[in-house]
Order: sequence, then structure tokens, then C-alpha cells
Amino acid sequence: MSHSPIDQRDLIHPMPASTPGGGSRPRTSDRSIPADLLREAAQRIGIMALLAAILWIVANLLWHATWPAFHPGQPQPGLRIPDAICAGAALASLCLYLYIRRSKRSPQFFLSLGLGYMVLTCLAIGLVLHWGLPATEPLLPAVTWIGVVILMFAAVAPNDPRRVLFASLIGASMGPVSMALTHVHSLAAADALRTGLLMHYPDFLLAGVAAVIARVVTRLGRQVSKAREMGSYQLGELISRGGMGEVYKATHRMLARPAAIKLIRAEMLAAGEGDAADVAVRRFHREAEAAANLRSPHTVELFDFGVTEDQTLYFVMELLDGMDLESLVREHGPLPARRVIHILRQACESLEEAHSHGLVHRDIKPANIHLGRLGIRYDFVKVLDFGLVKSVAKDDSQISLATAVGRTPGTPSYMAPEMALGETVDSRSDIYALGCVAYFLLSGKLVFDAESSFQMIARHLRNEPVPPSLRGNVEIPPALEALVLKCLAKDPAARPQSAKEFSEALASLRLPEWKQSEAAEWWDAHHPESAPGASPGLSSPSLRLPAAIRPVDPAATASRT
Repeated sequence: MSHSPIDQRDLIHPMPASTPGGGSRPRTSDRSIPADLLREAAQRIGIMALLAAILWIVANLLWHATWPAFHPGQPQPGLRIPDAICAGAALASLCLYLYIRRSKRSPQFFLSLGLGYMVLTCLAIGLVLHWGLPATEPLLPAVTWIGVVILMFAAVAPNDPRRVLFASLIGASMGPVSMALTHVHSLAAADALRTGLLMHYPDFLLAGVAAVIARVVTRLGRQVSKAREMGSYQLGELISRGGMGEVYKATHRMLARPAAIKLIRAEMLAAGEGDAADVAVRRFHREAEAAANLRSPHTVELFDFGVTEDQTLYFVMELLDGMDLESLVREHGPLPARRVIHILRQACESLEEAHSHGLVHRDIKPANIHLGRLGIRYDFVKVLDFGLVKSVAKDDSQISLATAVGRTPGTPSYMAPEMALGETVDSRSDIYALGCVAYFLLSGKLVFDAESSFQMIARHLRNEPVPPSLRGNVEIPPALEALVLKCLAKDPAARPQSAKEFSEALASLRLPEWKQSEAAEWWDAHHPESAPGASPGLSSPSLRLPAAIRPVDPAATASRT
């Protein structure tokens, strides 16, 4: 695949989407707030409702508790209508909180529901303020709790400014309406409304301020949405955050193609300063272009890549459905030998293509091998994390980005001895790591156990591995076990010399084939939610993130230090 880097200007000022008949149409991302921010806003309404329920109860109790201090010599009043209003408002607020927590309705529905709740809260406040107000109480203009509630909702729950203005004016009018309903000072309804308008006009002014706040909040949300655009892709929900960056769900603006975008933070680029950062960016482009040219169906597809103005690197990849091998073994135990061979041969196909392009993965491990469904095929393997591969060329300009940013490549539990020693690595280093993966799949154990990353590296350098059949107390065909141990030879010359040779050696074992019917039965029994034909990394609940984002064992953390 021929690939050219994205123009950075397109990241900040993308071209408008075209209609089928030509011209352009506004992008929905320019007119809407990101879905995850809307969900957070809906949750904030629920939290506000819970706090309101508590405040209604506490405020009413404090009113009764402080009565003697503010009304000396007057008898303590019993239960009043305002007490019932407070209790009812507290109960309604609590019900709203529980409903938002448990309901699956859209965030926009909750935002509209929040405006209605705000109006009812303003009515309850107005009734409590004016019910039984002494005739001697002066009716002076003042900002009441109604105005405070209006401002809070405008700031916390982003809504269309016009809707906020309309709801806020209705909420502010609850003060005069309450005066008319309670016949405060024995005023007739018409007189109470006129007096209420004069008394509560500051709340009406705050309703206008609330509309301005809503406009600012929604504009900020749209700016966030625009800032999340990476080339032709619109970032969606944050999936995970890790040591190197974040992973987001994303869709293509015109094709609506699901994808996953992996962001690498600017500080990973040699502190993001000076010539070192520029060199790292150039290396990133070279390596990403190399990874994008890998066409094996068993290599995770790289749709796009680029660098934003703040020097954040990003990869746009397939959105996979399934789980990585690390999670598979942790959750379901060692795998049958026939299934392990089925998985390894697919991984070999991916690595063989990469090696033929002069690329070494350097971080093969179970967490970087994804297993799932593709169309009607089951147990389909995708090798992940080809974004930071290394060329085996001798030219210093081909030093990997991982090294350029001071990140030791590889994971100690799966690191070939020559890599641990800092010697030249080639395709046989990936074969060693794949042998470690095979050992883990067959036994459920790491090749070596260690309390620290340094001990783990030392054992890979010095110790001979115990046969996996003795570690996992499982039956493993002797020929397969011998082949796995051959991959773990300290001397690269003693290992299979290529991924193709390893795959052919696996095929020559003549073990019964792992059938698609068996794989289908396993997936239907253990993960029926992973429907066939689902969009291929990060939407399934069973999925685990690539290792560059998610450490998978204590020893793995040393590769990030």
C-alpha cells in the first residue's frame, strides 16, 4: 500500500465533508458535543439531584433547629405545608438520581429532563420561600435560590442556549407564580404577580446570564469535538489511558468506518523539545509508513497516522472484537496443542511478511496477539503493535522510535537474550518471543518466574527453560514441546531461522487440525456476545488493550522505564 503522511493542516482545519452531489455540508461534529461529554453531563445532573435531595432535608431541619434563635418568644411551628414541599422535592430528586443511574436512555434525553427538573425545583423553592411569609416581611428585589439553581444548571448541563433561556425564564417566573399561589401579604393574584415581578427581576436577569453560560459551554464542547478530529477521523469515547498515551474509539467522517485511534503523548518524543523531537517525528513517519505497508490479513490494519500541531503522534487502526491471548489464558487456562498450532501459524504469517520487509516487531507477547472472529472465520489472529517496529538496516537513521524516546523495547518475560544484551536483533528475536508465547499458551506459565524485571532478564540470559509439560501439568505432544524449546535456544543460530520455517515445522508435526467447527463452538459457549462479522480492537467488553498502553505483568513495566 502506498501511503503518504497526512498534512498537519488537515488535523486542525479539516476539509468539509462532501455531499453526493458535490459541494459541502456541515459536519455534525461542528454542531454537537462529543457523546462522552454528554454522558458525563447527564451523570452530573444525577449527582446534582442527589445533592439537592440532601439539601432539601438538611435545610428544612436547620430551619426548625434555628427557629428559637431567630424568633425568640414565639412558639415552634409544627409540621407545615413547606415541610411537605421539602419532603416531596427531596423524594423527587432522589428518584431522578436513581433513574439516571439505572436507565439506558440517551444523554440528550436526560439533559432535557434536567431542564424540566430545574423548573420544578424553582417552583418548590418559590413555594417554600413565600408560604406563610409574615405580613411584616418587606418585599424587596433580591437574588434568590431560584437564580442560583438556574445558573448551576446552565454551567453543569450543556444544552442549546435557546432551550436554556426558555427554561430559565420559566424557572425565574416561579417566584412570582409562587407569590400568586400563596397569596403572600394577602395580595390578590394580579397584585402578587406584579409585586413578584418587581421582587424577582434579578432572577430574570440571571436567566439571561444562564443563556450566555450555556452558549459558552456548548461552544467549548464543540471545540473539544473539533480538536478531537484526527485527519478524516472523529474521536469518540476514551477507551483507556496508559503510560504512553490514550486509546479512543473513532469513526471516519464520510465512511462511518469504526476504528481505534492510539495517541502517543508529546512528552514521549524526547521530552517534546528541540531537534530530538523533530528527529523522533521523522522516525515515526518512516516506521508508520513501513507498518502501513504490511498487508497480511493477520496484521492489524493501520488505516492512517499523523502528527498534530502539539506533536502528539496518532495511529488509526482497526477496531477489533475479541480478546488478546494474555486474557484468553488468564480467563480460560492453557489451550489444546492443536489450537496453539492454529494460532501460531497465523502469527507466523504476519511476522514472515514483516521480516521480508526488513522489520522486526521486538515486542511479541500474548497481549500483542489478538484472537477473535473475522466474518465467518473463528480464532482469527491479528498481531498488534506494529507501530513501533524496528528496521534491521544498519543506517543510524533507522533507529526505532521506541529507542529514540528512551523506551527500552520488548517485554522482559518475552525478551530474547541478544535483545537484553543490546546486541543486533533480527527476525530470530521475534521467533524467540513467539516461542515464549507458545510456552505460555500450552502451560499457562511464563517461561521463567521472577520477582523483578532484572531477575527475569538474567534468567533468560542464563537459565535453561523447564519443559512446559512439567510446568503446567498438561499433556503436550513431545515433538511440539521440542520445537517450542528449540525456539527458546540462547543462540539465535539454533532456533528456526524464519517465521516461515517455524510455521512449516509446526505443520510437519501432523497433529489433527483445529477445525472451524470446534472454534465456533468455543466462541459460542464462552463469548456469545462477540457476534460474527463484528467490526474488527476495542469495542468488545472482552477486549484487552495493546501492551504499549496496558502493562500485562509486573516484569513488563521495566520495558517502559
